[in-house]
Formats: sequence, structure tokens, C-alpha cells
Amino acid sequence: MTPAESAAAARPRVEGEREREILEAALDVLAEVGYDRLTMDAVASAAKASKATLYRRWETKASLVLEAVLAQKGPIGDLPDTGTLRGDLIASHCGHGGLTDERQMAVFSSMLTALTRDAEFAEGFRTQFLGPKTELTRQLFTRARDRGELRDDVDIDVIGPALAGIILHRQFVMGEQPSPETITTAVDQIILPAVLRSSPSQKDLS
Repeated sequence: MTPAESAAAARPRVEGEREREILEAALDVLAEVGYDRLTMDAVASAAKASKATLYRRWETKASLVLEAVLAQKGPIGDLPDTGTLRGDLIASHCGHGGLTDERQMAVFSSMLTALTRDAEFAEGFRTQFLGPKTELTRQLFTRARDRGELRDDVDIDVIGPALAGIILHRQFVMGEQPSPETITTAVDQIILPAVLRSSPSQKDLS
């Protein structure tokens, strides 16, 4: 064991309920002031902890924020199975953790600058957060293909992120808050006509 590893091992760990409190405090600060203005001091104050306590567990701001974001997204593998691609897309993009989750969207918007300015955070976010989400979306479309819903020429890697891209563009460029109605309209009028073997009927959309 190296001296650095020995020192790390000697540090008391922040874990359990106290760890969750600090991660929640980090998300609160992140949503309030954004990534650029977030400091370890501010998180420590919000969590009623010392800055030294934070540094025992997280060496950088990027590592703290990334773990906080990962902790609030819920367990990977909660894949809706409604029996149709339409139902799966609406269920996975609406509600808690989806595009209509105001807290999640506030946190996401506060991280946009970090994705272009903080290489450590951007790399972790893309591999640990976006990567699993992209894989879940791919599974939704793959399952729809196995059911015979999709045309054979559909490129799942291209169409998979399209719904999120449409909604995020409307929010961050056009200033329109995501809603279940907007998501449903995008699914019915853009995504499904682009991928299904035949245009969805009114019965399919009920």
C-alpha cells in the first residue's frame, strides 16, 4: 500500500444517512447557483458539515457533484414495459426522473456549462449518467423492434435520443417548460411516424 493509499484508508468515511444528506445538499446548491458558482464551502454550509468532512470523501467538486447527480437518478434498470413503444416512451420521459421532473431539469440545466468547461466532470457525466440512460432508451427501441413495431431500416442509435433532444431544445432554446402534453405530442407526431411500420392509428394512440 502506498503512502497515499494508507492516508486515504485512515480517513473516516462519510457514509449512510450523512452521505445522503450531503449529496442532497450538493443538489440543492447546484440547482440554486449552478455548477460554476458551486463551492465545497457552500455545500458544507448547506449540509451543516465541515469542508474537511467533504474532502475526506470527495477530492474535487466534480466528483461530489457527479455522485450527487448519480444518486438522485434512481436505480438503473427501471425500464417501463407497457407493451407498446408509445407507452414506454411516455412512461420513461414523464414523471419522476424524467423530462417533466422540475428538480431534475433544474439540476441538469445548472450543469450545462460544466459539460464544456470541466473535462473531469464531463467525462464522468457522459460515461456514468448519460451512458446508462442511452442504453435504457436503446433497450426500449430494441424491444419494440422485437415486437415487430419498427421498420427494419430504423437506426436506433440515431432515433433513440431524438425525443429528449426535441424537448430539451424547446426548454433551453425556446424557453418552454416540458409537460406531459408536449412529450406526448412529440411522440405521436414525430417519433412514432418516423419509426413504426405503419402510421399509428387513433386506436394505437389511445
